[in-house]
Amino acid sequence: MMTEEVRREAQNFLDNETEFHLGFLPTEQSNPLTRHLDAEFARSTAAGVRNLQCADREVLKMARRVFSSAEFKRMVETGCRVVQNGGRIVFSGCGATGRLSILLESMWREYFAGKGVDQRYADSVCSIMTGGDYALIRSVEFFEDYQSFGRRQVDELNLGSGDMIVAITEGGETSSVIGTLKEAVDRGMAAFLMFNNPAELLRERLVRCREVITNPAVTVLDLCCGPMAIAGSTRMQATTSEQLVGGALLEMILARLVTGEEPIDFAAEFERVLDHLESEESVGMIADWIDFEEKTYRGRGKITYFAGDFLLDIFTDTTERSPTFMLPPFRRNDDRKSSASWAFVKDPRNDTAGTWARMLHRAPRCLEWTREDYLAMGSGERIASNPPRIGIEALYKMEVGKEPAPDRCASDNDAAVAIMVADAPGNVAFLAAYEAVSAPFPVHRKVVISSGTERTPLALMDHMAVKLVLNTVSTGTMVKMGRVAGNWMSWVDISNKKLIDRAIRLIAELGKIDYRDACFALFDAVDDMNREDWTNREKPSPVQYTLARVGRKA
Repeated sequence: MMTEEVRREAQNFLDNETEFHLGFLPTEQSNPLTRHLDAEFARSTAAGVRNLQCADREVLKMARRVFSSAEFKRMVETGCRVVQNGGRIVFSGCGATGRLSILLESMWREYFAGKGVDQRYADSVCSIMTGGDYALIRSVEFFEDYQSFGRRQVDELNLGSGDMIVAITEGGETSSVIGTLKEAVDRGMAAFLMFNNPAELLRERLVRCREVITNPAVTVLDLCCGPMAIAGSTRMQATTSEQLVGGALLEMILARLVTGEEPIDFAAEFERVLDHLESEESVGMIADWIDFEEKTYRGRGKITYFAGDFLLDIFTDTTERSPTFMLPPFRRNDDRKSSASWAFVKDPRNDTAGTWARMLHRAPRCLEWTREDYLAMGSGERIASNPPRIGIEALYKMEVGKEPAPDRCASDNDAAVAIMVADAPGNVAFLAAYEAVSAPFPVHRKVVISSGTERTPLALMDHMAVKLVLNTVSTGTMVKMGRVAGNWMSWVDISNKKLIDRAIRLIAELGKIDYRDACFALFDAVDDMNREDWTNREKPSPVQYTLARVGRKA
């Protein structure tokens, strides 16, 4: 029987959390292009790959529109002025967009780490990830629901009127990111906001969006490119569009202030990437990779990716699989209870601390907030009574360097996969290190990704190709593993209010019940799940668990 406390919590979500009921947003809806994605993959893996790829063409349409817009030109002009005058550009995001923000900063710093490069602008780009750098490799629950957390992170970077913020939120409504934007405006910073839903819709339906979209101090870039290939999975086309626009911004600033090169036509180059990845040869290789991953996981094997120059890109995709498909997240080296992650990422050349330094090209920025800090920011006792372990010590407990990983190569199906980008400068040294470190693994595989384009100073199109390929591989594998129904994530975590709403909508659709009944069913099922001991067991999806309890099948 449902407890009275659980009933009150569910009713509160229905009555008082309507700002998080987001089914009206295009990014939360089912894409008609991929509505039968599971059936396409059942027909053949290559057919599924092509079906996934078709949604990326909508990003190209967006790029042509945005790159010719006055808002993008203003962002480039402002960015050049800020950097030239000694200010900083800070990218701010949460979840997928937070990881993107860190990647954009790293791409900038990677260029200035080169030999003989003028270091004058090396520190001109920085990033804010909701939850700090720790959230790059493991999601931090409920942080995105607090504007005060975002404001605090702006304050800790000591940003001021000579700086510029580019806030990125796929849905346009993430509270922590809006908090960073509001704090930036209060400090007199140049302010830009990128999102992937129609501005008019956000302005009309969500108060927290209206406050910033209508603020004359904020320049808005609407990157709407329709629903995601997987309903609600904004790590797909939404973040792809933001990576393309944010990366083009930095490439153009670098061209004007440092290299003197003529900027390329970024929309045309992105089209070349799509053409290359949609070729028969590329589709066949991607399909083969998906079949390999499915076979590994079905054989109870684990995959450990090894990477060099594009390690951060691999991190991003691998981390995002956990909340998206309810997979075990990365595990600390002192954790003996949680299940090992299906996929992990390691650098064969450096230890863990060295790996972070090499990936970020700076010291990690983790949050060491105390109970008093959380109470002062209005989090309430839920977080303050048990502050999350997301500081530098916890980060280093994820052994992502060359340290031995005996638990990841004990099974006959455990695999070491080397991922490289064609013609990347560090490939030779990386391969030598990979051969040495991967020797204990029973299965070995090498993957080379090519963008089909010429490399630019920040290698933007190489990064785009890596993202597109990894999104397709990780999503396609999960479709074949039965974790997608149609094009809905039927295995999804509920680590924030937006995901709670998404889970309720999915239960309502798959279980053929209304939203209200689905809400009560979910809250009751989660309460039941919390009473169970999941030691050394993978937790099921709250959606699947709820559907089973109400006697329905996905």
